[in-house]
Amino acid sequence: MDQRTNEPPTREPDSAGPEPARKAAALRPRDAATLIVLDRRGRAPKVLMGRRNPGLVFMPGKFVFPGGRIEGGDRHMPVAGALGARDEAALEARVTRPPRHLGRVLALAAIRETYEETGLLLGTREYGPPERVPEGAWEAFGRHGVMPDLEALNLVARAITPPGRPRRFDTRFFAVDRTSVAAEEPGIVGEAAELVELAWVRLTDARKLDLPFITTLILDELEEQLKLDFAPHRAIPFHTMRHGKRVRTLL
Repeated sequence: MDQRTNEPPTREPDSAGPEPARKAAALRPRDAATLIVLDRRGRAPKVLMGRRNPGLVFMPGKFVFPGGRIEGGDRHMPVAGALGARDEAALEARVTRPPRHLGRVLALAAIRETYEETGLLLGTREYGPPERVPEGAWEAFGRHGVMPDLEALNLVARAITPPGRPRRFDTRFFAVDRTSVAAEEPGIVGEAAELVELAWVRLTDARKLDLPFITTLILDELEEQLKLDFAPHRAIPFHTMRHGKRVRTLL
């Protein structure tokens, strides 16, 4: 599914007229989640990034983290472990009437999207295969005997696409260690897929790639949290736009 963007708004062509701009501004952001897979085995941490198919209409050729919006099956997938209390609280902060198990569903969406785009199944085999799985992508977890392990995830940041965009998302960015990859299905990444290549990239090198604007910001936030080793007391940033200006607050 599409990686979420929070780039500064661009001016719409005059030929579009005021009505489409009003409709775009009124769009309610949809809940979405992204997963940053980390490799910390070397001297410098690396992140997994994928290059989007150049033929796509949305962000063609950009390097992104896997992610997308919540789907129905994410509400019913069994899990092993739970998100940390700090993360749960931050995920429900500044959300009007948060739905039940919001954090769990967002974390599962990030795990499912990562499988759909990269073929990586994040979780554990220690508890045996899930007894039942929703239809669709989650069936792969049943085949491989993998239970999603939410305890392995850490919330990095939240960002809402600015008003005026034709697509708007309220995205939560999670991080997980590469050691949580329990299985992999080949053949998902390729020239006819959403992602045409995957690369493990050092943070300094990742900033040199063709990135969506929000991805650059999230890399900065990730670097700061890595210094704290995702300590429970860490600050979790929230990026929004207010009166045309970018605002960074803490959850």
